[in-house]
Amino acid sequence: MGSSMTRFIFTFLNGITLAGLYFLVASGLTLIFGLMRVINLAHGAFYLLGAYVSWTVADKTDNWILGAVASALTLAIIGTLLYIVFLRRFQYEELRVSLITLGIALVFAQAMLAIFGGEYYQTNIPEPLSFSVPIPGVGLSYPFFRIFVLLLAIVVGIALWIFIAMTRYGAIIRAGVDDTPMVSALGINVQAVFTSIFFLGSLLVGFAGAVGGTTNSFGMGTDGDFLLFSLQVVIIGGLGSIGGVAIGSFLVGVIGQFAVGYYPTFAGIITFAMLILVLAFRPQGILGKKL
Repeated sequence: MGSSMTRFIFTFLNGITLAGLYFLVASGLTLIFGLMRVINLAHGAFYLLGAYVSWTVADKTDNWILGAVASALTLAIIGTLLYIVFLRRFQYEELRVSLITLGIALVFAQAMLAIFGGEYYQTNIPEPLSFSVPIPGVGLSYPFFRIFVLLLAIVVGIALWIFIAMTRYGAIIRAGVDDTPMVSALGINVQAVFTSIFFLGSLLVGFAGAVGGTTNSFGMGTDGDFLLFSLQVVIIGGLGSIGGVAIGSFLVGVIGQFAVGYYPTFAGIITFAMLILVLAFRPQGILGKKL
């Protein structure tokens, strides 16, 4: 097989596995931003903190799973506390929430710089998953852990879709977002429901930090990159839509990788141009409800 076809296959595999990581990161944001309308600009800082926690625990214990669990739970607790203390009373004031979460992101960034320094880190791939899979017809192989990330994203996506679309609690969440006073009048504690959404969204981004910190190196600046990627994915796919996040992740991951591989000078422009086109012609996103 020619080198151009090999390059195409590897670029596509890199794109689709990166899309899996973007989905894991953005799924937490779509719960918080898409369902609750809380514009959490600290989402990228949550991701980076998750990567640092995972790296620290895995490095000390030599146990990747323990690092991932510690990262997910740590961010779930931190995110929930920040929501209760700083955001809950201002939930429907978008500008104030945006500024508060931006401030939190800046504080987190400076704290992480002070603790971990400016160098980049990367968590070791767990031994049972650190092998490569042969690609038929190419004569080359591809790291299995990146494929594992894609499989994780698919499992998480299906679980979230079932939770939001098929369960009674999911119906309460959707109703609480659409008509908070009516749901409260039925005797349901809407604030407890919203707190649980923030817990789940923060848990997901903490887990994504553990996974992303294993596939890619991370350090100062990674928080801003992943905040932008998450916002692109959620806005392109549609607020509050798990299927939309999957489509947005695929488009941003695959098109972004092909842009980097074939047109590196225009790589940043291409994905942002896609975002601008969606906002101009379908502002609710590909699968989002009409705003």
